[in-house]
Formats: sequence, structure tokens, C-alpha cells
Amino acid sequence: MPVSFNSKYVEKFLEKDALTNIQNEVTRADKMLREKTGEGNDFLGWVTLPEDYDKEEFEQIKKSAEKIRKDSEVLVVVGIGGSYLGARAVIEFIKSQNYNLKRNGAPEIYFAGNTISSDSLTDLLEIIGDRDFSVNIISKSGTTTEPAVAFRVLRELLVNKYGKAEAAKRIYATTDKAKGTLKNLSDIEGYQTFVVPDDVGGRYSVLTAVGLLPIAVAGIDIDALMKGAYDAMENLNDSNIENNDCYKYAAVRNLLYRSGKKIEMMVSYEPSYTMMNEWFKQLFGESEGKDGKGIFPASAIFSTDLHSMGQYIQEGERHLFETVVVFNKSRTELLIKEEAENFDGLNFLKGKSLSYVNRKAFEGTVLAHTDGNVPNVILEVEKADEYNLGYLIYFLEKACAVSGYILGVNPFNQPGVEAYKKNMFALLGKPGYEAQKEELEARLNQA
Repeated sequence: MPVSFNSKYVEKFLEKDALTNIQNEVTRADKMLREKTGEGNDFLGWVTLPEDYDKEEFEQIKKSAEKIRKDSEVLVVVGIGGSYLGARAVIEFIKSQNYNLKRNGAPEIYFAGNTISSDSLTDLLEIIGDRDFSVNIISKSGTTTEPAVAFRVLRELLVNKYGKAEAAKRIYATTDKAKGTLKNLSDIEGYQTFVVPDDVGGRYSVLTAVGLLPIAVAGIDIDALMKGAYDAMENLNDSNIENNDCYKYAAVRNLLYRSGKKIEMMVSYEPSYTMMNEWFKQLFGESEGKDGKGIFPASAIFSTDLHSMGQYIQEGERHLFETVVVFNKSRTELLIKEEAENFDGLNFLKGKSLSYVNRKAFEGTVLAHTDGNVPNVILEVEKADEYNLGYLIYFLEKACAVSGYILGVNPFNQPGVEAYKKNMFALLGKPGYEAQKEELEARLNQA
């Protein structure tokens, strides 16, 4: 399989027959997904998305991506949470964390609307300068504060630079198919629109137009990405844990949680996986963290973070486990050469590749951490390319859904996200929130 679960370094932390005993819960979770009987069942469009996605829209995504590649030096993707994390994660993993420095003629791609920082947006405007640019605004409603503010500023810049009619040709709106502020504006102004499916939540949306347009602009093979996800959909269909590594991962993380492991640290030995870690944290944190339950998702990049977090992981409180994503084949190979003076004492590595050394760092670390009573779940991915990444994305999405149902929560809602918004709107004086404003200000002014 393109993604396989290696349980060698976690088995000693599980009670005898634990996997057998949790099988009924896994089967029940699988049944809720298949029959759409669980909570949040109207957000299960991602389950069959790799097969029944809109093929006509998919081709339009390619055409629009090609247009952007021809007429723009910069693409600004405006969105927050699932509206940007997946696309950025795929671009940085497949191309490079330094994509904007080595894009080979493709547009630079920047992400805005995921913060309300004046400094951040001003910095982006300076980067764009007088260059030709386009904007992909991603918002189901068009009224989410962070992207709406950024889009207002960028839209004004486009209109001032190109005029209203030409600016409209450089704005691509990924939004609701029929309603909402952004959809209405798009219809009035004539923006090219793509659909945020009604039955796919933001954190599960990377394989929809939400993620695919900027990914395609970066020159990434979205056909291969979808093929990987399709094969995962076909392969990860057996409710039996022993025949389905995706479900085994979901089961094991719940078993570890019940044994007191409250933190899951996703680890990779490839720095280009950094934003995939961030996508993972939203996917699992927003899906499981509710009703006073849930594993806290954290992340690290090794061996880098072994020199900052390694001590705590090795000898700190024993409340975490690691899920290590290992890529069996690197995209490149760099050999270590012999030095006549051997000033650094590394001649014993002559002729070895950095990939080989990185693998030994992984093997040494997993032994050390399991000796330190940190369970290690290993997800082995065959290769770091579009196909295997598409497979991994679907693997993690399905594992998250099954894990949430095992945990006993709705993996597809996020009621807690609204709390900060209500307070912020009240403090800003938004109409309709006046009653809360005085009380909140009083609380802030308390000694």
C-alpha cells in the first residue's frame, strides 16, 4: 500500500487483545460513515469525492490555473483554516518550502486572510508592488472577518491598477454554489467562480476547488493527486482492523488516549512536511476537540526539533505519543564525500547519502523514544510525490472521521470556533451585538 501502518513500536504500550476488543467500535464507526447515520452525516461528501467530483469544474480549474500562470507574476490566495492550509501544505511539500524562490516561471503564491495583522498584510502589498497579480478568494459566506478584510484591501488594489472590468478577470472566487455575500458579489461583478461543496467541511476540502486551484497554479499534477485519493478510497474500505491500516491507526490512537496519552505529536523528518503538520492539527483538533474530549494535536520536524523538544519528549511527562510519517524514497540523493583532513570526523560516512543518514536518525530516535516510554506510531509512505500525498490525505481524513466516531463526538462540526467571533464582534461594535459589548469591556477592565 502507498501508506502503511507499522505497529512495531506501539504494540508494547497496548494491552493484550486491545485491538480485538475495540473492533466492534471500529465496525460501528465504519457503519455510520457508510450508511450516513452518525452525527454530522450531511458533511460526508469527502468520502466519495475522489470518484464523483465535478469533472467539468476540474477541467475549468486547470484552464484558470493556466491563465493565472500566463498573466500573473503573483497569486494571492485569501482564506483561513481549511480554506488555505491544505493548499499551502501540498504546494510546500511537493514543490518546496522555498517555492516562491524557485518557482521556474510560475507565479509566486502568497496566502492572506488568515490573520488580522496590519503588518502582515502591509508586507504582502509591498511584495506585490507594481507586478501583475490575481486573487483567489475562498470563503463559503464571504463575511468571515479575516479573509473579508484582506479581500477588501486586495480588491481595491486590483481595481485601482487595472480598472473594474479587468480586475474582475483577475479575481477567482471559491464560494457557495448558490447563495451568500461572496456568491452574490461574484455574480454581479462577473468573477470566475468555483464551488465549496455543501457537504464537505473546510478542513476536509483540500481535494475540492478550495485547494486544487492554487495547487494547479503551482504546477502540481492534480490528476495524480486525485488518483492517489481515489485508490485510498478504494483500498481503505474494509471494516476489519487487520485489513485496514487506516482504521488500525484510528483505533490505536483511541486506545493510547484511553491509557492516558492525551497529546499526539505528528513528526516528519522532512522540513517540507511542516505545513502538512499544520493541516493535520486543524483536521484532528477541530474534529475531535469537543465535549471535554480529544487528543491534543501537536507537531515537530526531526531532527531539527530534537535539539529543542527532544529532552522533553525523552524524559518529560509521559502523556504523549508520536505519529511519525516516514517517506521511504527521497526525491533527491546527495552523497557525503571524503575530506582529506577529516576535520569534522565524518569520513566514516563517505559514500553515504543524506537520505541514508536521515533514515538512521529516525531509527535511532524511535528506539530512544520508545525506550523512554513514548509510543511511536509509524506511517510509512512509499514516495514523496503527488500520488502518494493524495493517498495520505485521504488516509488521514478517513482515520480522523472514524477516530472521532470512536471517541463519541461529531467529527464534522466546530461549535467552539464561534465563541471568539461573538466576543470580537461585540467589542468591535458590530450591529446586533450591542448588548454584550458593555459586559465584555467591563470584564476586560477588571483589575
